[in-house]
Amino acid sequence: MPNARATHLTRRGVLAAGSALGLGAVLAACGNDDGKSGGSGEATTAAKSGSWTFKDDRGTTVKLDKVPTKIVAFVGVAAALYDYGIEVKGVFGPTKTQDGKADVQAGDMDVSKLTVFGNVWDQFNVEEYAAFAPEVLISTTFDDAGTLWYVPEASKDKIAKLAPSAAISVYDRQLTQPLERMWELAGSLGADLKADEVAQSKKDFEAAAERLRKAAKARPEIKVMAGSASQDLFYVSGTNLSIDLEYFKALGVKFVEPPENAKTEGGGWFESLSWENVDKYPADIIMMDDRSSTIQPKDITEATWKKLPAVKAGQVIARSPEPILSYAKCTPLLTSLAEAIEKAKKVA
Repeated sequence: MPNARATHLTRRGVLAAGSALGLGAVLAACGNDDGKSGGSGEATTAAKSGSWTFKDDRGTTVKLDKVPTKIVAFVGVAAALYDYGIEVKGVFGPTKTQDGKADVQAGDMDVSKLTVFGNVWDQFNVEEYAAFAPEVLISTTFDDAGTLWYVPEASKDKIAKLAPSAAISVYDRQLTQPLERMWELAGSLGADLKADEVAQSKKDFEAAAERLRKAAKARPEIKVMAGSASQDLFYVSGTNLSIDLEYFKALGVKFVEPPENAKTEGGGWFESLSWENVDKYPADIIMMDDRSSTIQPKDITEATWKKLPAVKAGQVIARSPEPILSYAKCTPLLTSLAEAIEKAKKVA
């Protein structure tokens, strides 16, 4: 992912990792069965009784006297909850672009109405957070240590004392798992999961998954590369840690896979290439990191990039290494890839 902790990658590496690694870049999420399955029934029952209990993917159970309304969350988590009708008023993480518009990770939220405690990596205003009087902090985690994504290492202890926290793991599992956990979390917070629009979003996701499965089966010759661009380097992601790529691969999509010995710099997530070597792996479709911290395809000026067969054929699509974990937001990711595979010319 974008930004790494001292024990993970460098900021640029992680950042690229997201694309290269696919988001999972830097974290490892709770790996025990307790953390993976975590207490949706318990949370729902608690919500009905007036109190709130939620067992997160670290195996940590958060208990409050009432369902929280003063929630502070990583912006992508807040965006997912918003799709389920739960409004989060305090956020941290990439929320606004330099021109003040909504970052891609903010989804459909009105960012002008949000209290933003930190908009970039390693930024978090603890004093403002304390004054906000949060009831709970919710983020994702990309490592088996349960590290809260975008909570700065230097201030994490101070932040932890101000409110309990919960985490959804997005490490080394398929997309459907964190999607289900976010669904459970939203339900525990009062979302109407039986509402027509919400229920339909889950059906649409399942239909899109089936379309991608059929497209991949029909076009096994099509090879896809997941990439991310920085000024000096191009990152190629492997699929084994990223929630989106692991799922796409399970559906049958054929990916470029950098060898394990080439991914040591990226902690197993990705391989970094100089722009001179960007043609190292042949690919028919290139999925490029859509986060604002990366260089977008239209802004890449490197001649070696422009000569790639997939680029020349116009077979470059966006990828969300940190997908907003609602079914409504993840369905287009499946649809886009399915359509690209269906229409792709074999150019590699």
